[in-house]
Amino acid sequence: MKIVVASKNPVKLKATQNILEKIYPAVEVEDREVDSGVPDQPIGLEVTVQGAINRAKNVFSPDFDLSVGIESGLLEVPHSITGYLDLQWCAIYDGEKITLGVSAGFEYPPLVIEQVLGGKEVGDVMDQVTGVDKLGQKTGAVSHLTQGMLDRTGNTEQCVLMAMVPRMNEGIYFG
Repeated sequence: MKIVVASKNPVKLKATQNILEKIYPAVEVEDREVDSGVPDQPIGLEVTVQGAINRAKNVFSPDFDLSVGIESGLLEVPHSITGYLDLQWCAIYDGEKITLGVSAGFEYPPLVIEQVLGGKEVGDVMDQVTGVDKLGQKTGAVSHLTQGMLDRTGNTEQCVLMAMVPRMNEGIYFG
């Protein structure tokens, strides 16, 4: 099974490989940088999901069985502290159909959301807050905020696995 991940982020590559090698007997995963077609800091469900789909479709070629697009974004959530939660969406494309999955969501501290709404990217703000350069390509903000109980690889694995659910159960999803 040949898979391409639409990102050079090592976390996204590792998370995809970790999940797909549990599903398929032989997996070869490559990464390629592609444009998501959405703002660097997606805000809103439609924009974030579209970014994941665009990534998966833009990286797909007949050389691969599946392409994987992963996009993190802020979604408005009523009754939350800041009004937003971060969720990662995964789109998996096989040249015909898209399947989607989402990770567990979490809330950033108010000072992060204030700066993001002012035009900064979450990753840049969290790098400043934690003092860790390129935190999102390492353990991630979720690791910092959960005190190491969940890292970004594990959080990303969630959305990849959820996007695979219909593919793991093709008979009841696609008849």
